Amino acid sequence: MSRWSFVGRAEQLDRLRMAVAGVRGRGILFTGSAGIGKSRLLHEGVDALPGDKYAVWRIAASATTSAMAFGGLVQVLPEQPQGLSPAGILRWAVDVLQQQAAGRRIVLAVDDAHLLDPPSAALVHLVARAENASVVGTLRDGEQIPLPIRALWTDGLVERAELGPLPPDETAAMLTAIVGGQVDSGSTDRLGRLSAGNPLLLRELVHAATNSGELVERYGVWTWTGRLELAPSLTELIDIRIGQLTPGVRAVVELVAFGEPLGLRLLHQAVEQHDVEYAEERGLITMVESDRRLDVRLAHPLYGEVVRRQCPVSRTRRLQAHLADLLEKVGKRRREDLLRVARWRLASGTAQDPAMLIAAAGEAFARYDVPLATRLARAALDAGGGFDAAELLATILMFADRPAEALGVLDAVATDAGQEERLSRWLTVRGMVSYWGLSQASTVEEIAAEGTKLTDAAAQARVRAFEAIMRLHRLDAPAALRLAQGVLDRPAASVAARELARCTIAHLQAVQGQLYRSASAVDLVQAKVASWRADMPYLQLAVELARGTRLALSGDLAGIDALVADEFADLADAGDFRLGTGYLAILRAYAARLRGRSDTALQAALSACAVLATSRVYAGLAQSERAQAAALRGDARQAAEAMAEADRLHSPTMVVLYPWLEQARAATLAAGGESATAVKRLHDLVDRLRADGFAGHEALVLHDLVRLGQAATQTGPRCSDGDRRTVAQRLTELSEQVDGELPPLLARHARASADGLPEGLLGAADGFAERGLDLLAAEAVAEAVHLLRQRRSPELGYARQRLGALLAGCDMVHTPALQAATPTLTDREWQVARLAAVGGTSRAIAEQLFLSARTVENHLQRVYTKLGVTSRAELRVALGTIPGHDGTAAM
Repeated sequence: MSRWSFVGRAEQLDRLRMAVAGVRGRGILFTGSAGIGKSRLLHEGVDALPGDKYAVWRIAASATTSAMAFGGLVQVLPEQPQGLSPAGILRWAVDVLQQQAAGRRIVLAVDDAHLLDPPSAALVHLVARAENASVVGTLRDGEQIPLPIRALWTDGLVERAELGPLPPDETAAMLTAIVGGQVDSGSTDRLGRLSAGNPLLLRELVHAATNSGELVERYGVWTWTGRLELAPSLTELIDIRIGQLTPGVRAVVELVAFGEPLGLRLLHQAVEQHDVEYAEERGLITMVESDRRLDVRLAHPLYGEVVRRQCPVSRTRRLQAHLADLLEKVGKRRREDLLRVARWRLASGTAQDPAMLIAAAGEAFARYDVPLATRLARAALDAGGGFDAAELLATILMFADRPAEALGVLDAVATDAGQEERLSRWLTVRGMVSYWGLSQASTVEEIAAEGTKLTDAAAQARVRAFEAIMRLHRLDAPAALRLAQGVLDRPAASVAARELARCTIAHLQAVQGQLYRSASAVDLVQAKVASWRADMPYLQLAVELARGTRLALSGDLAGIDALVADEFADLADAGDFRLGTGYLAILRAYAARLRGRSDTALQAALSACAVLATSRVYAGLAQSERAQAAALRGDARQAAEAMAEADRLHSPTMVVLYPWLEQARAATLAAGGESATAVKRLHDLVDRLRADGFAGHEALVLHDLVRLGQAATQTGPRCSDGDRRTVAQRLTELSEQVDGELPPLLARHARASADGLPEGLLGAADGFAERGLDLLAAEAVAEAVHLLRQRRSPELGYARQRLGALLAGCDMVHTPALQAATPTLTDREWQVARLAAVGGTSRAIAEQLFLSARTVENHLQRVYTKLGVTSRAELRVALGTIPGHDGTAAM
């Protein structure tokens, strides 16, 4: 890969420039580990210095030049005169630099200053003492530093600053620069952890992942599979850092590599204490306090990758078996100890206890670590785990997007009709795989028929709970509610079955507008998570879908922020639980869209599409959110493409999501200029939602009609003033039926729009803005600006300022509501208006555009009339209220 664009380190660049240019600044030396980005930072900083003010000499010290006098400055100084004393040579060198600088400030940029030979180091120190000179440079941690260089900061001549690892946001930006596109959040986190914020290691990791085909692109988003083929250059680099080790220290490093985090007391039972101490002194391991225990980790994540790969297979198996023996001997005291022992047993070939493997697989799945859970469950089945292992493995395979394989595992296990509890579990897992994994809608009737044959109350309740949520997703809402309530009424029902039924009810309550009751139901489910997670960890998806639906329908963006940042999000990302990661990315896109952050919305939606590319459960929903984000940006082509993908991928078993897809379809039509068709689609959707009793959704769709009201070009009944008032009246009715603060606000906006009341629109905008709904606020203010402009109202100036402030907080936004309130300017009028707004005189504009001054004045007058302004100052404010006033919207 070619050299990537420099990103991040803004604070350090500012410090370097201030150290050079400041009145009291003499320079700065950055210290840090190899590959942390010191040299690149130095080069970027001095490259930005103007040559007419600074005479910059770059010095790249090396082990080769350190052996000869002035070897470090050989590229700077001419041939030395003969017969001078050491002091005389130094004075001569300073004079040469002063002469070549010709009055400019001298800047010595010394890379790897610790490798300077003594005379060069003395000269650098002498230059730093000059009034018109600065020294900037880099030092590597752990190296012997020449005394003259050390004296630079001890004498107060330069600053010394530690350059630490890149923070996560800058790591993400660097990844984007390296691959030339967006990298999904999970891959960014994993690559960031492995590189530990080291730019050089990050680049090498991306090289390795790209060359091995493990970094793949879907929908414009790069995803790393997690498999890592270390390039020889990276392995060599880590080998150099680790260096030569004694057998005892190597044993320490290898045990920690296979066991980290490893308790210090446990490690002391396996190796000599002095070897542990030496490994810590060498910077190979580090101590971390964890819950009143001192844990040992390798000092860098990649040390473990290299050590594990270089360790012979026989020793690897022996070490991991030894670790398992040690931990079992002292007792598994922590929750994660079971998983640690199981991993070691599995890797060492000593896993013979199927019960232990089943328990460990269940624990891994409860943490949403799908790859680990899959390996453990398969090992349990191979070790003779029987039905329990098969049921667990099939469930995990379902969430690993391998439904056909899951069915094969289930069908290979015999079920005894006399054991109804086991039969109910087999039926529900098979039904789940068939319904959601293979999109077979007929599964509902099949599971219902089999459920009637059960006589055990608990077994029957489990089957009924699954049937209920399947019927909800298939949009058989009355039956879903009846079945779910029946499960809650059965005392014999298990906790997991009851809470799954409660999730069904919570989801129904949300779409019906009973948002408070839905929230209470979700809280009840979450309060019992410890009781159901071991039995049914995937129930968390039902919880998140119910909760996410309620938050989206209530416009609670802060609630969405909290949801996508909680523990489940972290576990899903780390464990490759794609359905969870994908759904939460959809919610992130939704929240960003309503904030007017179209860049973030599109990135999150594309990430969801990439994560869910192999699953049909939420794939259609992800594509519909991508269509919404693209439509928001005015990208009609991408919106249409995404909507076509949504229709292709949307599963017939996820009918309950139809409101979101149909809203996206209307937005796509509107973005393509078919506003009247979009309005008709929304009216049809309102009719369907009203028939289904989905009042929560209906309120949002009616508000979409309000937003599209001005953009519809059709003059038929659906776009008449009477139609607008009908929509406003229905929203007012719903504001009394649907819980929360949003429905009354939507109704207020609708009434103000129907009645043409600017003050009402501005009041509604204030309400939207208070909830963070900046996009809706901007649209309401834009309509108010349009009305005030038509009436030449003195309130127009305030409304314009309000709209400008809202749009300044948004990214590129091109909604029909905003465009409908925007006067149409010709291309030439746009050119003249933009130049006039930044202070250009009519004569200057005329010369630039090859027009006459009179023609420019005529264009300006037409612009003033269209925008309702009278001066260039007002023009600047008015243009700030037009989305894409840089010309992207109008041209």
